Amino acid sequence: MIAPALKYVALGRRKLNDRKAKLPETNRESKRCSWVNADDPLLLQYHDREWGVPAHSDRKHFEVLILSGAQAGLNWSLVLNKREGYRRAFDKFDPEKVARYSERQIQKLLSDPEIIRNRMKIEAAVRNARAFLKVQEEFGKFDSYCWRFVDGRPKLNRWKTTRQIPARSLESEKLGKDLKDRGFNFVGPTVAYAYMQAIGMVNDHTVDCFRYREITREFTNAK
Repeated sequence: MIAPALKYVALGRRKLNDRKAKLPETNRESKRCSWVNADDPLLLQYHDREWGVPAHSDRKHFEVLILSGAQAGLNWSLVLNKREGYRRAFDKFDPEKVARYSERQIQKLLSDPEIIRNRMKIEAAVRNARAFLKVQEEFGKFDSYCWRFVDGRPKLNRWKTTRQIPARSLESEKLGKDLKDRGFNFVGPTVAYAYMQAIGMVNDHTVDCFRYREITREFTNAK
């Protein structure tokens, strides 16, 4: 069991949220991570406003878990373009509602063109909702559970190129194994690492990306 170290999570949470709300309009000329396609406005906005920003809302955690699992074997842009479809189909990512989905509702999702119609992934989302609620019951919040795997504070990496960024880490291996032991599916170390990147448990923007400096500065000022 990883010892809790959550004081960094609580400190400055409001400041981080305030700064996120005040982000400037997207600047197409800014230096970004090389995986960002400047001609894809949805991906551009996601990179500039969400990816790598520390998240502490349980609803957000559940959203990213569902989408990270859906991404397995696919391109993130495809999943991102279907996010609003997922939001509608999965009751705005409400784990309590998703946990109660019946076989009839699963069949309905399998015919929904606005999401990825993969039975294994849809069934995993329902099982994960049930496991998610059990984690909340044990830890009070899922947020309190997951942030322990990085000692309660974002891991600030210093990658110079996208090629240097790993597909998994020691922390994601531990998180993925623990999630699997708790009944989650589609949570292997690679999926777990994508989840950790998305919710800001690690800052994997390359050092020349303008968001690397902004997120690092926001966390430092919030401490």
